[in-house]
Amino acid sequence: MTMWLLAVLIGLNLWTFAEFAADKRAAARRERRIPERRLLLLAAVGGSVGAVAAQRLLRHETAKQPFAAILGGIVAAHALGLAALALYRFM
Repeated sequence: MTMWLLAVLIGLNLWTFAEFAADKRAAARRERRIPERRLLLLAAVGGSVGAVAAQRLLRHETAKQPFAAILGGIVAAHALGLAALALYRFM
């Protein structure tokens, strides 16, 4: 993995974490929330680590279904993709 791609992924995961934190803050203040679709899209395009970290550390959107199931599917897809990439690269 090149350094620029790693930097993009780190930035994307930090952005995703920040969006989850902003949504948690908005929920506590009873303000306008960030749409779930946006949070899941950020996770799907590469921010799944940031999404899961925010979900666990901030205790946000952990029990809400189908959000948690969809996020779990995104994480599983990313894990399978990384495993396939590793297999392809080292074979």
